Amino acid sequence: MALEFTDTNFQEEVLDADQPVLVDFWAEWCGPCKMLGPVIDELAGEYEGKAKIGKVDIDNNRDAAVQYGIQSIPSIIIFKGGEIVNKFVGITAKDQLAQALDEAM
Repeated sequence: MALEFTDTNFQEEVLDADQPVLVDFWAEWCGPCKMLGPVIDELAGEYEGKAKIGKVDIDNNRDAAVQYGIQSIPSIIIFKGGEIVNKFVGITAKDQLAQALDEAM
């Protein structure tokens, strides 16, 4: 199951993480986000211990969304060492996300 990242824990959980972190920026009302949700949860299981996989609800955590210029959702950003290494907007295939995570490791 994917982790939940918030404005409160974003620095610690994402930016200060010692492994790559995939962040799914989403919202409850977003249809494509709901379609992508199970893919994010699958990746969380497959990469457990190797990478962090989590979601940011942009309605409840506006600071993170604004800080990273999230204009449309779903948006996925992969961080490594606090830096953005990859970004995807819209529905993205699981194998594309997995490849990006592998590259970040």
